[in-house]
Amino acid sequence: MSEEKSLRDIRIEKLAALRELGMDPFAQERFEISHSAQELLDGFEENKQVTFAGRLVSYRLMGKAGFAHLSDGDSKIQVYVRKDDVSEAEWEAYKLLDLGDHVGAHGFLFLTKTGEKSIHVQKLVPLSKSLQALPLGKEKDGQVFYGLSDVETRLRHRHLDLITNAEARKKLLDRSRIIAEVRNYFNGVGYLEVETPQLQLEAGGAAARPFHTHYNAYDMDVKLRISLELYLKRIICGDVPKVYEIGRVFRNEGLSNRHNPEFTLLEFYEAYANLEDMMVRVEECFKYVAQKVYGTTVVETPKGPVDFGKPWRRVDLLSEIEVLSGVTADELKDLETAKAALVAKNVPQKAKELGAWIDVAKENNLGGLIEKLLEVFVEPTLQQPSFVVGYPIETSPLAKKDPSKPGFTRRFEGYVLGREVCNAFSEINDPIDQRERFEQQLGERAKGDDEAHPMDEDFLYALECGMPPTGGCGIGMDRMAMLLTGADTIREVLMFPMMRPDAGVQRHESDED
Repeated sequence: MSEEKSLRDIRIEKLAALRELGMDPFAQERFEISHSAQELLDGFEENKQVTFAGRLVSYRLMGKAGFAHLSDGDSKIQVYVRKDDVSEAEWEAYKLLDLGDHVGAHGFLFLTKTGEKSIHVQKLVPLSKSLQALPLGKEKDGQVFYGLSDVETRLRHRHLDLITNAEARKKLLDRSRIIAEVRNYFNGVGYLEVETPQLQLEAGGAAARPFHTHYNAYDMDVKLRISLELYLKRIICGDVPKVYEIGRVFRNEGLSNRHNPEFTLLEFYEAYANLEDMMVRVEECFKYVAQKVYGTTVVETPKGPVDFGKPWRRVDLLSEIEVLSGVTADELKDLETAKAALVAKNVPQKAKELGAWIDVAKENNLGGLIEKLLEVFVEPTLQQPSFVVGYPIETSPLAKKDPSKPGFTRRFEGYVLGREVCNAFSEINDPIDQRERFEQQLGERAKGDDEAHPMDEDFLYALECGMPPTGGCGIGMDRMAMLLTGADTIREVLMFPMMRPDAGVQRHESDED
């Protein structure tokens, strides 16, 4: 092993020196801040006395004076420290600072000779010592060089991403603001926020494979929830007319740019409401959130502007499939007819030309085949906000049957930029119909579909006690955040995505040290 001191060792020695000066940064419990960095810059008033604290992100020592920048995370401001204007201990402390340290400053505002708004420091207080060299990079003409760019490091050590990447930081913080405004919207229209169990005997409400765990107190195996639906509808059965929940759900499935096994879901249910009422709620919610978070209903995205101020387009699923793939509604009445039509009309080749894949031989469910045609031919065309209406009964075990269209249900999905953002039903409130749907799903499970819906007798009992006509909808908060922030992948809006264990702690050495 090399005897050369590491940067961490050097910083520990500086910490010891600070303590010898009586300037131990970790002895500080509190520091009064008068303004944020942005407030100081926007409301600049020369000679105004201020107190400010932040992380040291640039540092220069020039003889008996020094310039540095302190960041509070959102903005930064320059500080000027002169030996003659602070105590001897404070000046020695300034010379022991490193990038990444937190520092408090008392002083007055002034303009430098180059016109930069700055704090002339009269009292300096070290508030923490960074023992690791942070990948802060260097800034020139508004661009950052040599910063943190490795994607795995950014995701694994999210605190570094928050410190060093302003764009990534904004996406993550905007996600929290988006969820807060979703709450404000539903509270404002009379919904009650509730909480339902995460550990369940039967994980239902969606087609997904659950995670399993063990409940020691009861010595029984349970599942992590895959949806919020069945418990929220129990509350509707209890004559609470408007309920919603924003909570974590867990689906033991693969990862993709749009899928994460642990994600945040909003579900809301309204008694005496139907599918069209849910459309209004979705339109109003997206419009409200965009306006509150970004000050406009037209959101700029990498694929172009999206206008949430207009009513969403309504699209009939079978009609749109016919227009875009050539397969008619009559040809989608049963599985064998549908398969023959797909082959006759060369649909697999058309899909291949679009960069997708349809294996007709492997399709064993008419509803699944129809939704595959939706995925390949229809979804990419749905760039502006759109509702796709009328889904097959096989893939919609919790939606009311459509009386005007045998084999289909009163269900819609919302799409923006070719991505699904919500799923809604006129909910089944007929317990006999619901039992038959569950039994059909058990048949699918017996054939090997481990994502088919389980039988839930407790939920059926609640339905048999009476549930009024109800509209319900689910919106993935991660996908909503992706859409509004312009993120390309779901991990960009997850503060701490799951990662495989790291072989060791990564440390970063900066040119600045």
